Amino acid sequence: MSGASSTAVLVVVGAGPRATGLLERIAANAPELWDGARELRIHLVDPHPPGPGRVWRHEQSALLRMNSMAEDVTMFTDESSTIDGPVRPGPSLAEWAAQFSGRGPRHAPYSEPADPEVLAELRSLDGADFPTRRAQNAYLDWVFRRALAELPLSVTVEWHRTTATAVTGPPDGPQQVRLADRAAPLTADLVILAQGHIGSTPTAEHREHAAFARRHGRFHLPPEFSADADLSALRPGEQVVLRGFGLAFIDLVALLTEGRGGSYRTEADGTLTYLPSGREPVLHVGSRRGVPYHSKTRYQLQGPRPALPRHFGPEAVDALLAEERALDLRRDVWPLMAKEIGFGHYHELFHAHPERTAVAWADFVAAYDRLGWYDDDMAALVAEAVPDPADRLDFEALDHPLDGLAFPTPGAFQEHLREHIAQDVARREDPEFSADLGVFLALLSVYGQLPRLVAAGRLTARSVAERLDGWWSGFFSFLASGPPGFRLRQLLALSRAGIVHFVGAGVRIGTDESAGTFTATSPTVPGHTVHATALIEAYLPGPSLDRTEDPLLRDLHRAGALTEEVIADPTHTHRSGLLAVSASNAHVIDPSLGGPHPRRIALGAPTNSRAVAAFARPRTDAPAFRQNDAVARAVLRALGAGSVTSHFSNDEKEVSII
Repeated sequence: MSGASSTAVLVVVGAGPRATGLLERIAANAPELWDGARELRIHLVDPHPPGPGRVWRHEQSALLRMNSMAEDVTMFTDESSTIDGPVRPGPSLAEWAAQFSGRGPRHAPYSEPADPEVLAELRSLDGADFPTRRAQNAYLDWVFRRALAELPLSVTVEWHRTTATAVTGPPDGPQQVRLADRAAPLTADLVILAQGHIGSTPTAEHREHAAFARRHGRFHLPPEFSADADLSALRPGEQVVLRGFGLAFIDLVALLTEGRGGSYRTEADGTLTYLPSGREPVLHVGSRRGVPYHSKTRYQLQGPRPALPRHFGPEAVDALLAEERALDLRRDVWPLMAKEIGFGHYHELFHAHPERTAVAWADFVAAYDRLGWYDDDMAALVAEAVPDPADRLDFEALDHPLDGLAFPTPGAFQEHLREHIAQDVARREDPEFSADLGVFLALLSVYGQLPRLVAAGRLTARSVAERLDGWWSGFFSFLASGPPGFRLRQLLALSRAGIVHFVGAGVRIGTDESAGTFTATSPTVPGHTVHATALIEAYLPGPSLDRTEDPLLRDLHRAGALTEEVIADPTHTHRSGLLAVSASNAHVIDPSLGGPHPRRIALGAPTNSRAVAAFARPRTDAPAFRQNDAVARAVLRALGAGSVTSHFSNDEKEVSII
């Protein structure tokens, strides 16, 4: 910056929910930290509309929905937020939608969505409904416009509907951000990378399968965002293997069934029957666990909200970091995580369903607090206090529901898994099992504490690779990020109709050159092999700087101006594929500088801050909101001080994201 009177310029690459949340925090903190006599010009660069961005754009199938209830989606800080900036409460998606039916107050700036189908959905939206992604698009568009309206007059925002392709510039000087559709770059004092979820080119295994498909005239789809997938080449009745049983699978099934003209009929007993259009392929699904993600709960807590964190909070993390030895997640950290999750479970069970417990809560929790999760006395305490084993928290049974099971025929397994899914849906919609919601809330609390351990570099490399990024990430999603119950009821109807077939756990994908087919096998049904002419990898692309589809990150990576997170110790090296940023202030680690680049910041999904979710459930002290606030305050201070480099190098402690 040339002087105190000059205009400060911030370029934000990406204009989706993460950038919108940052903009909201800039607006909230500007009254304290920005001198209104100077101008701050913010450039947003994104080919998709600001607010929703690409993932939540309006131009996608109306069949695609969120996996959260409308009342559980917010972009705003609240009384739970542990931030230095001001808390600026705002409506959840449900509260915002209520204005269109007259059930709630109007929220400025008020305007009705232009799409009449979206407006009709919002007018009838209940807090316990799972909205379409188009409804979330409308909410995020409004949040963006509200953030703009709350900025001081000295702060202006300009959207560039294009792609950023490169950023260059010295650490002590202006940055040049090149755009795909213009010769002249944007000149910035600071650049923030907030691209959100990014695709990647196929892995070696996927390239081999693609080559097989080309040789034999077959169909292959590598990991892809469901809304972007081209499924038109799949023929009616074609046998298709899908590897993956999570949310991407759920979306793909909707597109290949209802999206092709099928429909559902509710029978007198409440069950669904699928009415095929005749254009559907036949789908065979398998995965590591062999079962779909657990259905989302559709009820409120029946007892008081548990005070979390209790056993795995900042003090527990401090104690772990005080250990002189390297930490193993399963040995050192998981017992505290499990105890925290167990506390959420038993707090709700004892308070909401005391008739299913045998001791007073005060007595139980006093003993629970002093015992370790794996102590023999803990098992005895739970057995005495909770008579029915079905009311006890069993992580192993949850994690491996098909372990030790084998079925003589595919038909026998279909019946078993249908019953498993039906029981799961019934449980997740029955308040009698509201302890499951206590587990969910505790999972969110645990999730928010883990980034500190990774940032401190105290977990072993193998622990991060196999336990944190591997097992824990999958286990968390399996329990906490499943589909709405109605999607699983639809899956049951599709199974009964012969459209969907279940393959089993530990699925293995192969190829048969002589037949020109993909194959799928599972030890769940020994000796059974599925042959298919199409293979879909039904999960999202994993992070990979080496294979990223983002042109700016690809350019910086090739130039050696950023680096992948690499965690190494004497026994293991873990390359996470994530963009390495400073733990203290989210600045991009530039290998050519030997440390953080003072003028480049990166937020969200592609980074190793692991504070991914751009929006959150209310009253959960969301990590992303904490990071947004800290970075917004640091940016305003740095740009206001007139010396970006010296500010960030001397005052990093002010922007801790933990």
